[in-house]
Amino acid sequence: MTLSFVVSGFAVGLLVGMTGVGGGSLMTPLLTLLFGVPPSVAVGTDLAFAALTKGVGTFTHRLRGTVHWEIVRRLCLGALPAAVLASVALSQFGALDKNIGQIIRYVIAGSVCLTVVALLFKRKMLAWINAHPERQLQGRALVIATVASGAVLGILVTVSSIGAGAIGATLLVMLYPRLTAAEVAGTDIAYAVPLTAIAAVGHWWLGSINWELLLTLLVGSVPGITIGAYAARAVPERFLRGLLAFTLVGVAFKLIS
Repeated sequence: MTLSFVVSGFAVGLLVGMTGVGGGSLMTPLLTLLFGVPPSVAVGTDLAFAALTKGVGTFTHRLRGTVHWEIVRRLCLGALPAAVLASVALSQFGALDKNIGQIIRYVIAGSVCLTVVALLFKRKMLAWINAHPERQLQGRALVIATVASGAVLGILVTVSSIGAGAIGATLLVMLYPRLTAAEVAGTDIAYAVPLTAIAAVGHWWLGSINWELLLTLLVGSVPGITIGAYAARAVPERFLRGLLAFTLVGVAFKLIS
């Protein structure tokens, strides 16, 4: 079983390295469907995994100057309180309860579907925004929308561990279309670090993190991400994202069936 976890971590890390997305949206369903890990434990373990890996990514983006810290602050104003409230709600309803686990399973499926939409239609959304500059939010409305988006992501990430990658990046593109791809990636990763860390602490408090499983996944994922980053140039991005979207649709269907 340990070897299977290492291989799974490597496979997910490879895909994340090549596409930049797919960590939570693949890892959590994989642990739940393939290995029978309880949904709440899969979510908690993946959140701790994400906090560690995204912390390394934030350091790199900070050195490159591709993090917009004011946007990070706005997102965190909504995301962090939402993550705390979601953790408290899970504690009240019982995160390890079987019925709550089933609800978490459905939330994971919904988050996976949102990730598919983000993967397939992000470019079209950006093209529409650029073609209609009068529809772009400005000033106070932009700040409020950013904080509200952070709150939604905070709840999604805490309950399902999914949303900080493709969904968060798509929201950033919609709200701040002038950001470069590198700035979107850097800002998305930077706000996700405190969010996943707080959500992970909440799950640790709930007792829904498997630390041995976390370490095993890291052993496989770190070299996977490294190799995937180098392989990304050799494989067409559109093909990879299409493959990821197809896989996620199957995952979502399996989760709700």
